Amino acid sequence: MTSLLDPAILFFVFGVFAGALRSDLEIPPAIGKFLSLYLLMALGLKGGFALAESGLSPAMLSGLGAALFMAFLVPALGYAFLRRHVSRFDAAAVAAAYGSVSAVSFVAATQYLENLGLMPGAHMTVAMVLMETPAILMAVLLANAARQAARPVRVVGAGQAALSGMPVGGGASLGGILRESFTGGAQFLLLGSLVVGCLSGEAGKAVMQPFAGDLFRGLLAFFLLDMGLLVARNVGDARRASPVLLAYAVLAPLAHALIALGLARLLGMSPADTALLMVLSASASYIVVPAVLRHAVPEASPSLYLGLSLGLTFPFNILLGIPLYTWMAGAL
Repeated sequence: MTSLLDPAILFFVFGVFAGALRSDLEIPPAIGKFLSLYLLMALGLKGGFALAESGLSPAMLSGLGAALFMAFLVPALGYAFLRRHVSRFDAAAVAAAYGSVSAVSFVAATQYLENLGLMPGAHMTVAMVLMETPAILMAVLLANAARQAARPVRVVGAGQAALSGMPVGGGASLGGILRESFTGGAQFLLLGSLVVGCLSGEAGKAVMQPFAGDLFRGLLAFFLLDMGLLVARNVGDARRASPVLLAYAVLAPLAHALIALGLARLLGMSPADTALLMVLSASASYIVVPAVLRHAVPEASPSLYLGLSLGLTFPFNILLGIPLYTWMAGAL
C-alpha cells in the first residue's frame, strides 16, 4: 500500500483512469519526449556520480555478468515457448521485447529503492544499457532462421546475408540494426550522461543536484501520468491477444524475476542490486526494441509485442512487480 500511495504511482493510476474514461487530457508528444530524455539524462548522471565514487569492484563485474546472462536467457526461453502459439516472426519479436528492458520501470524501481533507503550500485545503470542489444541480436537471428526455413531453395540464406551486411528484412542490415540499437537517441543520451557523471565526480554532483536530484521526483510523476494515458490507449491491443499470450505477459515476468533472484543469490549480490536485476529481467521494452523491430522483423505484428509489453506487463510491474521483487530480494 505504501508503494501504491506514492505520488508518482498515483499519477500513473490517474492517467490510466483518465484514458479509460476517454478524457481529452493529453500530454503533448514533444513534452512527453522531453520528459523521457530528462529522466534518462538524470539517471545517467546519478549512475555516473555513484560510479565515480565507488570505482570498479568484483560486485560490479558480477552484476554486469548476471545482466548479460539474463539478456540472452530471457529471449531464448520466450522464443522456445512462444513459437508453439504464434508465428516464428511474432515469437521472435515478443521474445526480444521481453528480453530487453524498460527504462521507465528501472527509473521507478530506482526511486522506490531510494525511498526505502536502499542504494543500488551505479553499475546497474550500465547493466540496463547492456541488456538492450542481446535481445535485438537474437530477434534478428531468429527471424533470419525463419526466413531461411521458408526459402530452403536459396543457396545464400538470410542468416548468411545478415552476417555479410546484406539486408535481413525490410531493407535493413544486421550492422545497421545493431548500430541503431547502440546509437539511438535514448541509449546514447544515457551512456553520455553516465560518462559525464563519472568524469565530473563530486564537483559535478554538487552543480547538477538541482537538476538531477530536486526535480527528479516531480518530473517522474509527470512522466508516469503520460505513461498512464499511453497504457490506456494500448490495453485494447493487449485484450485482443490469445489467453496464452495474456498469461505470458504477466507470468513470464514473474518467472524471469525468480531466475534473476536465484542468479543474484548465487553471486552474492546486495538486496538493492538483486531487486534491480529482477526488475530488469521482468520488464519489457516498448520504446527502443519495438522501434528497431519494425525494420528488423517487419513480418511481426507491432500491435502484439507492443500491446502486451505496454498494455499489461508495464502496469503490472509499476503497480505490483517492483514492490514484490524488492520484498523478495530482501526476504528470500
